[in-house]
Amino acid sequence: MTPPPAWAHLPFFQNDLPAIRASLAHETRPVLPPDDQVFAALEACDPDTVRVVILGQDPYPTPGHAHGLAFSVDRSVRPLPRSLGNIFKEMEADVGGTPPDGDLHFWADQGVLLLNDVLTVPAGDARGHRRLGWQKLVPQVLDTLNDQPRAFLLWGNDARAHAPRLTGHGHLVLQSAHPSPLSARRGFFGSRPFSTVNAWLKEQGHAPIDWTDP
Repeated sequence: MTPPPAWAHLPFFQNDLPAIRASLAHETRPVLPPDDQVFAALEACDPDTVRVVILGQDPYPTPGHAHGLAFSVDRSVRPLPRSLGNIFKEMEADVGGTPPDGDLHFWADQGVLLLNDVLTVPAGDARGHRRLGWQKLVPQVLDTLNDQPRAFLLWGNDARAHAPRLTGHGHLVLQSAHPSPLSARRGFFGSRPFSTVNAWLKEQGHAPIDWTDP
C-alpha cells in the first residue's frame, strides 16, 4: 500500500495512513481490493492530468470485483455489479453506447479520476471500513485539484458532502443520487452526466471524454 509518488505530498499519507495500515493488519476478514490496488485510482491519474473526477462511496465488497478504481471491475467480470450496470444504462440513454466490459481504466487514461470516499472494504460487508479514517484523503485530493476548472461528478450522499469544497474556480459540479439499485431512480437516471461533462469540456477548449470505446 505505497503512496503514489505524484500524490505522496498530501498530509494524509504521513498523518493518517499509518493508523489505517495498523487497523487493517488486525482485520480478520479478507480486505478488498488487493493491497497493491488500493491506490490504483491515484496511480492512474497524476494531479496535472485530471480533467474529470467521479466520486463514489467504497469498493465493491464482492471478491474479484474491486480493483482500485471506483465503479470499475476487471474486464472478465460478468454479470456487472448492479451499480455499474445502472451507470451503463444511463450512458446508453445519454450518449447512445457503452463500453464492451466493466474495466474503466481507459477513462483514467483520459484524465478521469475514479476515486472512492473509502478505499477498502471487508469482503461481504459493504461500507464496513467507513470508520478507519479514509475520508480524510478525499478532501486533500479535492483541494489539490482546486487550482483550475475541472468537472466533478458526485454520486451519492458521501460524495455530495464534498460539494462545498468545490464552489468557485469555474468547476462543473454535477450532483446526483448514487447509481446503486437502492437509489438510481431517485435522480441518477436521467441526469445525463456524460454528455453534460463533454459539452462543458468542449466549452473549455478541451477534447471530450470517449466514454464508450477503449
